[in-house]
Amino acid sequence: MTLYRSTRILLAGAALCAFTGPALALDGQDLLKKINASFATGGTSITADSIEVDGSDVILKGLKLGVEGPAAEKPLALEELTLQGVSEEDDGSYYIERVEFPEVNVTEEKSTFKVQDLYLSGVYVPGDANAEGIDSLMFYEEAHSGPVDVTVDGKPVFSMAEAVGTMGLSEDESTITFEGTVTGVKADLSTVEDPKAKETIAALGLTSLDGNMNMSGSWEVESGTIDIEDYSIDFANVGKLSLAFSMSGYTLDLVKQMQEQARMMQAQPQNEQAQQAAGLAMLGLVQQMSLVDAQIRFEDAGITKRGLDYAGKSQGADGATMGQMVKGMVPLLLAQAKLGALQNEVSAAVNAYIDDPKALTIAAAPANPIAFPMIMGAAMGAPETIPSLIGLKVTAND
Repeated sequence: MTLYRSTRILLAGAALCAFTGPALALDGQDLLKKINASFATGGTSITADSIEVDGSDVILKGLKLGVEGPAAEKPLALEELTLQGVSEEDDGSYYIERVEFPEVNVTEEKSTFKVQDLYLSGVYVPGDANAEGIDSLMFYEEAHSGPVDVTVDGKPVFSMAEAVGTMGLSEDESTITFEGTVTGVKADLSTVEDPKAKETIAALGLTSLDGNMNMSGSWEVESGTIDIEDYSIDFANVGKLSLAFSMSGYTLDLVKQMQEQARMMQAQPQNEQAQQAAGLAMLGLVQQMSLVDAQIRFEDAGITKRGLDYAGKSQGADGATMGQMVKGMVPLLLAQAKLGALQNEVSAAVNAYIDDPKALTIAAAPANPIAFPMIMGAAMGAPETIPSLIGLKVTAND
């Protein structure tokens, strides 16, 4: 596969296309056919009233993007979409330099939704969606969204400055890497009308939110090891919630089987028997995966104290008293969960966190990957064995 070679190679390929002339003119119909073949397992299809080729650009006119499901769902329609800098490789695959989408500006009743600067760059379309390994996957080097604005009754309720997602391929073409950032996320919850909810939001200091999101990871396609290094949401004056995990068994074959089951569920949304059968099949597929490690961490930025103060007020007490009540309740709740020796560790971590809210971490690090069926079986039959089975640890302020 030639995806993500050096810029020199891409330029050479473009030059070659330019000099070969009409004999190797782009086939827009073939390109759309191969895009649809890549989308097929996800139940998505693209149609166009007409396709025009202008040099290295392919122009789709009267484009409709549809997803399999209830007949009442209408496809997304675009008057025109230009695929810029398209080149065809020897293996029948395509490389698209850039796809720019029109600005989204939708108004429904009292709400408006606006998105600007949407584009994809460095898009790879496989020549054969049924090929082995990475050669069968569609990629993009960058997906980008500019400002997003949502208003209700003319008042801003949500906005986002920018979202960027990137993908890459290792030199040996065995691992896909990915990163994503969402910046300038702002939400105004002062418009909530329910009196009780409005009171809670104000007491917790959540009237306005300002934050960012990040994600990074990698996927070894052949071994099926997916590693999410960081998936975090960070809001000012609230806190940062981070998730990291690694699983094995998430192979390309498994992904395609899960997509097929999802398609079957979408195709028969009203058929309860079919939904149950597909759900059981999906559960069976998930059992092919194993847990390598996982971690959930929360770093406090003020929400814990406000939460205790609010909860205490509803009980006729202050936040400090409420904290002591929580510390007393935790051992009782843990005893019901039958977590064995982990109960003392969790109680100690909760006590330390309530006394000085900085960070709370839950981590699982088994000595060897643990198959999910083993974890599920332990949860149902012997929950007290789970901590030792997955190497579970709970710590505070580390």
